[in-house]
Amino acid sequence: MLFNKVKQKDDGIFISQDKYVTDILKKFDFATVKTASTPMETNKALLKDEEAADVDVHLYRSMIGSLMYLTASRPDIMFAVCACARFQVTPKTSHLHAVKRIFRYLKGHPKLGLWYPRDSSFDLEAFSDSDYAGASLDRKSTTGGCQFLRRRLISWQCKKQTIVANSTTEAEYVAAANCYGQFSGPIPLITYETVIKEWEDRMERAATTASSLEAEQDSSNINRTQSMATLNESFPQRTDLGSGPRCQDTILGVQKLKLDLRLHLNSPMIHLSQELTHLKVGRTT
Repeated sequence: MLFNKVKQKDDGIFISQDKYVTDILKKFDFATVKTASTPMETNKALLKDEEAADVDVHLYRSMIGSLMYLTASRPDIMFAVCACARFQVTPKTSHLHAVKRIFRYLKGHPKLGLWYPRDSSFDLEAFSDSDYAGASLDRKSTTGGCQFLRRRLISWQCKKQTIVANSTTEAEYVAAANCYGQFSGPIPLITYETVIKEWEDRMERAATTASSLEAEQDSSNINRTQSMATLNESFPQRTDLGSGPRCQDTILGVQKLKLDLRLHLNSPMIHLSQELTHLKVGRTT
């Protein structure tokens, strides 16, 4: 970490980069600006904005680089910095405005850092989230995650997903699998299988629900047609409710989505599976 300030207390350790925050605020002339309550505007995605005016590329990249160093102890600005870093090739005025907002947020919150309490259990917890189709350039989702040892934050990440998710469910479960993949050892393999099983169960339920809705719609259409027909006119009854072309397309689509996600998630877990196999062999010998 850069310019770390470690303060040891009786009940724990506090790590911060408040001096570095002060230095970069002075460097880019943000020492006396108005503060912001959040590092970026909510419900307003950054766009390519080709019609806007260009800004100084060297200045923009220098500001992004300074903020990147700060993410070593400030996970609260991780998402905003990563979002602005995607436009370093041809930054526009709207992108520079977003970067300046991060600095104004740091001006109002300069002393935040990481707190590691002394008395805390070693229960491992992980949290993940995804910004579905948040990247305006390629419609990819962004994965965010953090890992705790009870109350101790040990790692955090923010990264654009490598695939284009077709639904919020797919984006969420890709994020969950990537979050679990941050751990090493046999634990991620178990949690990975749990994630896959839960996702497959939900997709099966989604397919069943779609099948039931189509069957109900087809049955309603038949009843409506029969009520309009004369009594002397025979009407053939359908016996294949729930197996129409739309339902078959839904089931095939679910199966393909399950296969694509399993192939995507299997790749980072191969070494964990091999490690677990070696562990079992070692115990038997």
